[in-house]
Amino acid sequence: MTKIRWPLVVRRTHKWLALLVGLQVVLWTATGFYMVAVHIDTIHGDHLVRPVTAAPVDLAGAVPPSRILAAQPGTSELSLQRRLGRPVWRAEGPHGTSVFDAGTGQPLPPISEAEARSRARSYYAGEGDIVSTSLLTTAPREMGSRKPPYWQVEFEGWNRPTLYISPVTGDLLAKRHLLWRAFDIAWMLHIMDYQDRTDVNNPLLRVATWSAFAMAISGAWLLIWSFPRRKKKKASS
Repeated sequence: MTKIRWPLVVRRTHKWLALLVGLQVVLWTATGFYMVAVHIDTIHGDHLVRPVTAAPVDLAGAVPPSRILAAQPGTSELSLQRRLGRPVWRAEGPHGTSVFDAGTGQPLPPISEAEARSRARSYYAGEGDIVSTSLLTTAPREMGSRKPPYWQVEFEGWNRPTLYISPVTGDLLAKRHLLWRAFDIAWMLHIMDYQDRTDVNNPLLRVATWSAFAMAISGAWLLIWSFPRRKKKKASS
């Protein structure tokens, strides 16, 4: 019976595991370092926008809520707020979001490109000019599951700061920039979900994790085995 040469078996196993998952281990290290080195508030783009204080809205002169509810059946939430400085009723429901003039009760059309640019400028904390404005009807990768349409307003700058504005309410939906986009790619590579970038327990990641664990264990065994071992002295006759 042939004797199993365990050092050779473990060495070959370690070599092939290193070939299979070695690159992913490097990616885990590099992407993990990026996600730790860059502060999460910077990734979120908090530095791109200035704090916005909601101005009080006077109920005097506003149409009663019942009128809006009658015009928009199925409304689950109704609030009085401002859109571009104008008092409006905001209705939320299965139909989505609708906005009505608080004074007349009439539905308001989506904001124009000029209004979107003005709104984005009011949010933006930087000094760069607007370089492009687009009304998107197809969601870009960086907006994830947020359903369009929305205005995409990009400002000048090395990090391509971009604000997304709701065409219905004028609210700021998202803020994106180069460091966020790099983080998104790093996160994708880190969790090995190359499609949705959300599943942190996908089969590919589990296989790679256990393979990397086996590679580490076999490497540790080879390291310990490589140390010289003292031979027991023969007892003197």
